[in-house]
Amino acid sequence: MDYARMRAVADQLAAHAPEDVWATEISGNEIIMMMSPANLHELIVYRLAKHLDRQLDRSAPGLIAHGGADVEDPEAGIKRRPDVMVFPEQALESGEAVHPREITAVVEVVSRSNPENDYEGKMRDYPTMGIPYYLIIDPRNGTGLLLSAPHATPEGPRYSTRREFRFGETVPLGTYSIDTSVFPVY
Repeated sequence: MDYARMRAVADQLAAHAPEDVWATEISGNEIIMMMSPANLHELIVYRLAKHLDRQLDRSAPGLIAHGGADVEDPEAGIKRRPDVMVFPEQALESGEAVHPREITAVVEVVSRSNPENDYEGKMRDYPTMGIPYYLIIDPRNGTGLLLSAPHATPEGPRYSTRREFRFGETVPLGTYSIDTSVFPVY
């Protein structure tokens, strides 16, 4: 099925979905219905975005750390809704999804119910979209993974660098840093 048709079907499903469906994503010719996140998940998202926003205000005016917006690449057939993205605030003015070329970094907080989405699907999709940094925060075990430098491989675009960490470490995210000691575990 072509992407435009899948997007139309996803929009129809979202319009008729139960209240606990928070968003739809499209990846690998699948429509993914996202359930509302748990409170601890949202606490990490809030703390992370606030921490990044303080750094962005000082060093990169105009950039924001924000969740709740879609990133969409129709040519690649991908639509995602990251927990946090770093991108220019003005990208929200269009009323459309944020284009992946405007995004500096994405962060996903792993959910208990669907960790494969962050470790498999999004690990495939974000380098395909050309997003320079992908940070995975995993409160299930107090660890995380920073992926960067997308490059071409025979299997498609992949991240070429990988850094694992434990909660409590300060993790570099491009020119910014993330203090992971403030994140709770599930």
